[in-house]
Amino acid sequence: MSTAHNEAKLGEIAKTVIMPGDPLRAKYIAEKFLDNYKLVNQVRGIFAYTGFYNNKEITVMASGMGMPSMGIYSYELFKFYDVENIIRIGSCGAYVPELNLFDIILSKNIFTESNFAFSFNNDNCHIIETNKELNEKIKNTATNNNIKIVEGNTICSDCFDPYMTQENFDSFMKRVPEGFNALGAEMEAFALCYNAKLLNKKATCLMSVVDSRFSTEVATSEQREKGLDNMIKLALESSC
Repeated sequence: MSTAHNEAKLGEIAKTVIMPGDPLRAKYIAEKFLDNYKLVNQVRGIFAYTGFYNNKEITVMASGMGMPSMGIYSYELFKFYDVENIIRIGSCGAYVPELNLFDIILSKNIFTESNFAFSFNNDNCHIIETNKELNEKIKNTATNNNIKIVEGNTICSDCFDPYMTQENFDSFMKRVPEGFNALGAEMEAFALCYNAKLLNKKATCLMSVVDSRFSTEVATSEQREKGLDNMIKLALESSC
């Protein structure tokens, strides 16, 4: 079995998928962390690898950038490949001064202005909750491995936040629900978690800070690809 976007056969995708945005990050994770891995998809350059981590079968698959791309790949994984759990791992921009580069955020609730849910399912939904069971497992794994994480609410945007002018950013933040207190922003997690809710599956999102509204320091593309090992290890360990 395959879809228009995924050439993997049924059975070649594990029940748990770790999902970075960048195909090269998926390749890096497979090569560095997985045993006996196999490339099972490369349609449109969206690499998917299935292998073993601590003797458990895991698939690492890229999502591409933005909610439409994540929406397609996560829906197909849940609907057609019998995937039960997806942990998104990605980069984000920090919205609070306490966060530094490569600090790790675990998303609890996700707000978006996007009409993804309305367009897809006639559902006027703009806040989605991540899966509590996955989050508890990740928090316990973080404690056991002495990895610092911050759990809180995040924003899923249709635009790349650093390109927004300060005036537009300030206007946007006035539209965020009062008391939401977002820690940071990324571009894919709402679509993932909405699909999970729709299909009775489990999904959550881990993010590493790569830029901040309160700092001029920005991670390079190489750092973004390879400098996120703590987050990657946390996701993999939480999958076992």
